[in-house]
Amino acid sequence: MTMKNLVNYAVAYAHKGLSVLPMLNKKPLIKFADQPALKESEIRKLWKKYPFAQIAIRTTDFFVIDIDTADAHGHDGFKSIDEYEHKDLLIPTLEQKTASGGRQLIYFKRNDIEVSQNIGWLPGVDVKAHVNNYIVIAPSTHKGKQYEWLNHNSIVTPSRELIELINCKPAGKQRYNGQTYSTDKTATSELFEEIVNGLGETGGRNNALASFIGGLLYRNVEVETAYELGKLANNNTPKSLPPKEFERTFKSMVNKELKRREMATKIGSRVETKHG
Repeated sequence: MTMKNLVNYAVAYAHKGLSVLPMLNKKPLIKFADQPALKESEIRKLWKKYPFAQIAIRTTDFFVIDIDTADAHGHDGFKSIDEYEHKDLLIPTLEQKTASGGRQLIYFKRNDIEVSQNIGWLPGVDVKAHVNNYIVIAPSTHKGKQYEWLNHNSIVTPSRELIELINCKPAGKQRYNGQTYSTDKTATSELFEEIVNGLGETGGRNNALASFIGGLLYRNVEVETAYELGKLANNNTPKSLPPKEFERTFKSMVNKELKRREMATKIGSRVETKHG
């Protein structure tokens, strides 16, 4: 497939109020987190520098239900949607076919309730909603295959009920492909999920970050690694903690963990002396 300059498409999307990003192999070519949307002049300058850049749009005012043909675990997202008991809530909206053959449904975010990013909402189905997330869009290509709009619908606002279902963490057991599997979470699995899904709603973010960092350090994760994982979790959190607040909370938890380890060492030494 012949590569072509997509600058006019990028400008057209920007004029529709979308926040555009230049992409290469699904990776942004610029730093964009928490930055304002690119202006037309900036877009034209970037595409002059990167003439074969593809296009992504940031999930700022909208979120995406991303249906994969097969995720990392082999789950068929189309089957999950077909078997989903509330699929009637997925009302028609702007929709595209991805380069891999998946589908993406694009919905406006609601003003009365925040939608949480939920990777693995259903087997093979992700919800991309964080303000610093994005999706590649038509007519971009990836590995020689093209993204395509499947309709010309306007983006619509879904029901509050759908948002509540997306925000609800699964528990217990679910059925997929005729089999029952457990969705019970361990403390370690929840730490992994927080890296992707974020630290939760406004108000409990400090406590959630403290618990997250404490959980990593307790499991003997190196401080530098815990710091980077904490930043990832915070960046994936709607209305993430400001940098100074993040640093203060992180340092506090490191100090607590150092004191805990020091106390454990003293107790261990006393036990050895007593039984030596």
